[in-house]
This record gives sequence, C-alpha cells and structure tokens, in this order.
Amino acid sequence: MDIEKQKIVILAEDDRTIARLIIFKLEKEGFKVIHFLNGESVVDTVSKILPDIVILDVMMPIQDGISILKEIKASPKTKHIPVVILSAKGQEKDIIKGMEIGASDYISKPFSPSELIVRIKRILS
Repeated sequence: MDIEKQKIVILAEDDRTIARLIIFKLEKEGFKVIHFLNGESVVDTVSKILPDIVILDVMMPIQDGISILKEIKASPKTKHIPVVILSAKGQEKDIIKGMEIGASDYISKPFSPSELIVRIKRILS
C-alpha cells in the first residue's frame, strides 16, 4: 500500500498476544493500526480519526465491543465505518446480535489471522 493511501485500522483487543499477532499481520499488509487494550476512548478516537475500519473484541474492560458498536453505528459521523467483531462468544445468537446492530463481519475466536486479513480486504474493496 502506498503511504498516501495507507488504510487506518482501530483495533480494540484486551488480549495482548492476540493484539500483537493482528497488528503484525495488518502492518505487514500496509495498514496503520491504532490499538486499545480496553474500550475506553475507542468511540472518541473513531469519531476524531474516522478510520477505514474498526476491529472490536466483544469482552473487554471498561466498555465492551457491543456497546462500542452501538455508539459507532448511532452516530451520523461514524455509522458508515465498517466494524468487524472478534469474539469468543461464537454462538448463533451472539453472531446475529452483532450483525443486527451493524457489524460488517463477526469472527469467532479462535480464528485464523490470515482469514481476518482477507475479510478486512474484502470489506474495504
């Protein structure tokens, strides 16, 4: 990716090991990643930066991914931004809930980082 066309990803993931892996894969593909270890300040940052895509873990300290998703999709300024949910909660009802609220995709943990990259590229194409 060219620097002037570099896509910005906001990643909210409290598991440092998973976050490092995702960041490594995304940066290798040319994305700029802004990482949060909890839900605090994610919505404000999304509103200020207007990233190309947001990746949210569901279960995080301070503010969970579903409530962040609701806030992003409720704002006229940010509702167009695609959001991918990552979650250990992979039951059908959880997936349906996330998609109904406005997630562009829902990926259950454990997941393949390569699959995540392909899904992100598909969403952004």
